[in-house]
Order: sequence, then structure tokens, then C-alpha cells
Amino acid sequence: MAPHSLLDGHEDGPIGNGFAPVGPHIDSEQHPNHSSLNNQSHLRGVAPEGVHDLVCVGFGPASLAIAVALHDTIDRGNLSKSGDASSPKVLFLEKQQQFAWHAGMLLPGAKMQISFIKDMASLRDPTSQFTFLNYLHKNGRLVEFTNLNTFLPARVEYEDYLRWCASFFDDVVQYNTEVISVSPSKASDPAGPVSTFTVTSKNVKTGALTTYQAKNVLLAVGGQPLLPKCLPSNHPRVIHSSQYAHLVPQILNNPNSPYRVAVIGAGQSAAEIFNNVQTLYPNSRTSLIMRSEFLKPSDDSPFVNSIFNPSFVDSLYQRSADNRYSLIENARSTNYGVVRLGLIEHLYERMYDQRRELGSDERKWPHRIRNGTDVVGLDTKGDQLRLTVRSLGLTKPPGDDYLRNGASDDEILDVDLVIAATGYRRQSHLTMMEEVADLLPKAYDSNGDSKTNGFASRFTEAKIKDHAVRVSRDYSVQFAPGKVSSGSGIWLQGCCEGTHGLSDTLLSVLATRSEEIVNSIFGEGLRNKGA
Repeated sequence: MAPHSLLDGHEDGPIGNGFAPVGPHIDSEQHPNHSSLNNQSHLRGVAPEGVHDLVCVGFGPASLAIAVALHDTIDRGNLSKSGDASSPKVLFLEKQQQFAWHAGMLLPGAKMQISFIKDMASLRDPTSQFTFLNYLHKNGRLVEFTNLNTFLPARVEYEDYLRWCASFFDDVVQYNTEVISVSPSKASDPAGPVSTFTVTSKNVKTGALTTYQAKNVLLAVGGQPLLPKCLPSNHPRVIHSSQYAHLVPQILNNPNSPYRVAVIGAGQSAAEIFNNVQTLYPNSRTSLIMRSEFLKPSDDSPFVNSIFNPSFVDSLYQRSADNRYSLIENARSTNYGVVRLGLIEHLYERMYDQRRELGSDERKWPHRIRNGTDVVGLDTKGDQLRLTVRSLGLTKPPGDDYLRNGASDDEILDVDLVIAATGYRRQSHLTMMEEVADLLPKAYDSNGDSKTNGFASRFTEAKIKDHAVRVSRDYSVQFAPGKVSSGSGIWLQGCCEGTHGLSDTLLSVLATRSEEIVNSIFGEGLRNKGA
């Protein structure tokens, strides 16, 4: 993924809300401790048995932006402060042990690829205390950062900025809490509309179950690592790129060993890992395996970049589904399966140096880009990993002999580690909402026949059983008429790309989107305050 990703330049990274990275957690001593008596927000929760105005599932950048927007709205006097009977009662539930943003891909020297102005607040309210510039000011680095003459801070610094923002909301965040389901609460009138939802969660350390009642629930659970079907999901030496910084130093624990590493993918994450392994392990032999013929540069030119403008969501949402999908597919080069040009040029130069020093026979090169190649199998028997790859450029279709004897272009790679930078799935919200299905409208295909199974692909209407999951412009789930009371609802973030555009999973619109959602959920309170 390129310039706007939540993983900032990486293949469709997870928002990180609700799902912890696999592997050891980052040692808190590696990060400044931002907790202090001065870092307190205007938000307050209620007793577990009380009814919340809003429960947010996940506390990554998307939900953090909601917290910041709520604080700023209260700070401006447009909502009541804590202690007042009408003040918002809010709770955030997060599976991770503490706030962390893609710790598995915080590689040395990695830079952000969107402007720091697209932070948690600036595009909504540049005077907010939660801007990146104020973070620099409070940490005594504003002048020195200015001397860098850049809009693109180091990725590790931006993660620290997010941690700093998150530290203000510790009182209303419950970490180590995995949400299992969201269901309608039982009403006194079974035939009446639902006014509250029950959020069931599990303590990840003890396994204890807890339930919370909420008028509104916001699901921002991010993406779940996606591995190719031919790879095992539980092998200790087959990992997803999101685990890279956590697990690779443990698996490959001798920097001088001649490790053999295969990286699968053609996006920014794959290219960065391919490059980083060679730096960390100078005697390694690496392969970058990709179906694409070329590493393609991301398009971050100004006109194309307008697809990430907050105002573009309005333009896109009102279009027909076919038109939306066509536009999004046409703009994939801004965001999917692309690499920053500087890294492409660096890798090309490295391939050229090998050609100059070792000759044109690439089999002699320690580092190879295997373009136009697919992974078709992995043999994990014994101590060796044997990865089977196949060229996609076959000149004739396989016949019986071909199938019986194996593809002539198949190649077996003996490797010590396989790293799949192959993106993420965004369907966990559907699993969480299964008990809400009866409140949703029926789904029908183009022939009017009811669809009864399966969840959606990225550009088809999401379904739970035979009910459609449709999202309004304000990110609220559309329920069947009369099923849910006014002032109650479920809201989705990070899984609405088909209706709201490429920015839905990205950092670019968080500041403005959070204000839209806060206004929609707490609109009556805002109107009463004259906002």
C-alpha cells in the first residue's frame, strides 16, 4: 500500500483496532511514558452495569480519532463535560496490552508517506491540542523538527505521537479485552424496536466474559492478516508481514548466518522486508516472489491524490455501485500492490550490481526478484521448508503428462523462512454482528432471489446469512424499518471501501470522518447546545 495507508506505505495494513499483532509485545521501555496527571481528557465512562452512549470496539487510530473528536467537541462547549448528567458515556475496548500501531512493521529508517497534517485533528481543527505539531511542541522538538524541512516524520515518531494522544484516554480504554459479539439487548416490549446493544467481551489473560450495554456501538476492528491458501496458517517459520519485526529476530537469531528467506508480495511491505532482510543478514539469500511482472510505483500525483480528500467521499458515495467500483479499481495504483519510487530504484540498483559483479545468470545471485511467479505449494515435512513456485508465463496449457509429472517450469526453493506480505481481510465485523442479522434488511441478488450464505468480497454487498449489511453516508449500518430506535445504532470504520472509497481504511480522513460520526451519534446533544 502506498502513500496513505494506515500502515503508511504498506500493503493494506490493519487499523489495529481490536486485534493484537502475533508475537511478543513491544517492551514499553522502548517508548517514552506519556502517562501523566496532565494527560487527561474530558471523556468519562460509567460503571460496567450502566448503559453507555457509545462503545467502540478497538482502539487503534480510527477509534483514537473518535476519542479526540469527542474531547474537542466537549472542549468547545458543544457537549457537556464529565460530571454533568448529559455528558457522553463512552468506552473503548482493545485486545492489545497497550496502544500500538503496526509495531511489527516499524522498520529502521522508515518514513511516513502522508503529510503529518493528516493527523488526528489538524484537518478538522488546527487549534486542537492533539495535532502533531502540538505533540512536537510538548515534547520539546518543534524547532528541531522544522529544521528537517519535511512533512514526513519517521514512522516510529508518528507511532509515538499516536501513543501520546492515546495516553489522554486511559481512563476510558480497557486493554486486554477481545470483543466476541454484538447482539440486541432484550427489550421490555419484544415487538418494539431495539434501543440498546449488548457487547460481549473476553479478557485475553483470564478468559473471563463481560457484557456491556450501549445505545451505539462502533466497530473498528481493522484487518486480519491474509496468507495464500497454499501456505499453512500455523507454521512457526511461515509468518505474515505484520509479524515481521516481532518474530524475525527470534527465528533468525544469528546475523551472520546464510539464511534463505522468501518474501511473497509486490507491494511496499514486501519490498521493504526484502530490502531489510539483506541489511540485517548480509550473508542471506533472499527471493522476492510476485505474480506481477514489475514492481510498480505508487501514484501520489496531486490530481490523483484528490481521491483521498475528505470531500471526495461525498462525491463517491452518491454514485452508482458500478461507477464507484470502476473508479476505485482505476485508482488502485495509489494504494495497492505499489512501491515508493525511491525504494524501487534502490532495489533495481542492487540487482544491477549483482549482474555486474556475478554475471547475467540470476541463479548465481544471492538476491533475486522472481517476477511473474506464483507460489503453488510448501512442503513442511522434516527440518526443511521446500517452497514450490511456478512461472506464470507458460506458453501452453498443461496436459495429462504435465499434471502427472509436474509443471516443467516448477522450481523448488529450500528456505529457512517464508514471509507473506499478502494483505488483509476485513470481515471480522460480520462475524461479530451475526446476532444482529435479523434486524437487517433482506438481501437479494439481481434476479430477486434471496442470498443465504457467505460474506462479502471487497466490492460486493456484505451479507450476514440472508441479510444485507448496508452502510449510510455517515457510516451507520442501515437496519430494516422499525427494528432499531432512533438514537441507537451500529457504526463501521475501515470496512466500507466499496461505498466510501480508498480512504476508508487509511489515515487520510480520520480527523474529518471522526467529526462526522460524533455529530451523527451525538447530534441531538449538539443541537441542544446550539452547535
